Amino acid sequence: MTRAVVLFTSDLRLHDHPPLRAALAAADEVVPLFVSDPGVRRAGFNAPNRRAFLAGCLADLDASLRRRGGRLVVRDGPVAREAAAVAAECGASEVHMAAPVSGYAHRREERLREALGAGGVALHVHDGTVTAVAPGRVTPAGSDHFAVFTPYFRRWSAERLRDPLPPPRSVRVPGGVRGEPLPSRDAVPGVSPDLPEGGETAGRERFLRWARSGMPAYEERHDDLGGDATSRLSPYLHFGALSAAELVVLARERGGPGAEAFVRQLCWRDFHHQVLAARPEASVRDYRSRGDRWRGEEDAAEDIAAWREGRTGYPVVDAAMRQLRHEGWMHNRARLLVASFLTKTLYVDWRIGARHFLDLLVDGDIVNNQLNWQWVAGTGTDTRPHRVLNPVVQGKRFDPRGVYVRRWVPELRDVEDARVHEPWRLPADRRARLDYPEPLIALSDGLARFKHARGRD
Repeated sequence: MTRAVVLFTSDLRLHDHPPLRAALAAADEVVPLFVSDPGVRRAGFNAPNRRAFLAGCLADLDASLRRRGGRLVVRDGPVAREAAAVAAECGASEVHMAAPVSGYAHRREERLREALGAGGVALHVHDGTVTAVAPGRVTPAGSDHFAVFTPYFRRWSAERLRDPLPPPRSVRVPGGVRGEPLPSRDAVPGVSPDLPEGGETAGRERFLRWARSGMPAYEERHDDLGGDATSRLSPYLHFGALSAAELVVLARERGGPGAEAFVRQLCWRDFHHQVLAARPEASVRDYRSRGDRWRGEEDAAEDIAAWREGRTGYPVVDAAMRQLRHEGWMHNRARLLVASFLTKTLYVDWRIGARHFLDLLVDGDIVNNQLNWQWVAGTGTDTRPHRVLNPVVQGKRFDPRGVYVRRWVPELRDVEDARVHEPWRLPADRRARLDYPEPLIALSDGLARFKHARGRD
């Protein structure tokens, strides 16, 4: 009787899962294993919203395995130690897992390979499980990664993706392998009130509904703040409850401008993965240094607190920050706006904003979060690093009737459309009745400071 272990990490699903299918092909019995990594908890990436969503993903994965005769084994401890222990307990000759991307994940793989090797167990790492196109699969001449999105998108689009793998019909798990109880979402404190349900089942249902009703108009409506027309699939992609490769294939099958725009967004995700795989230090340091002299927690404490709490005096910024706290999620256009406001209008270090996002975002990961913040801050891959997004102009363009603002900033619910993005222009007596703050800083003053700091007077 041959046995193998499948180590689930950021791939909590049964559909289109190369490590699982490889293990099932190689062995008579397979142990599906998830290890709760204390290293992740110590690093601060185990925020309440993600812990709660993860609990839902694990519960759904276990239920799907049980319908196929299997179960999910959950262990708590260092990944290398626990995976090696499980392999020894069941007599497995090999372990399968998805290829890592971050520096931490690569170091974890090295420790795992060493621990397994000491027991004569082989480790098989599978590309294309977390992303549609594996990092490093397409590279420009003379470099190990693309630093500009458009040429990467052209090469990425020309790659032939593998056919999505169906879920297994049955999974035979050997008896006697010890596991911990599944974590409970209800036991996690501090969860955002409107956090979505986690798991592959919920993710696939959400995708199918949105593909019918939202994808056809996605190209025209993806920036519509009030319309909330995006897919909201990012949490499911972050935890691997959905396969990026399968979503690309399914979208291309549907076709049309909306599907093409959606695929482009999936490509952005792969783009950031290949950047960080090549430059793992970009998770904490500027990808491209501009000589910024950022303000930090000590010299910008009040401004940072106002930004975090959604009381900057700029309605679209405040709406977005309140949505983040309430849902553990934020509209993509809003993410750009609040990041630009913090880093370029308030001139605060991008790492402070990235850390706050990681504290709350259910889809917050070290790849997309850090590199998107760097893109906006002008230290990343943006070819126009000095661009500044004006929250008033952007609000009027992408929330012209103030639907998004009024949804999250009820203090402004009675302000007419013409002034909802500029309440400071209202008569003084009306402003006094709003219980809404004056702007933290004039946009012109923020722009002048940013230009001076960047040496662009």
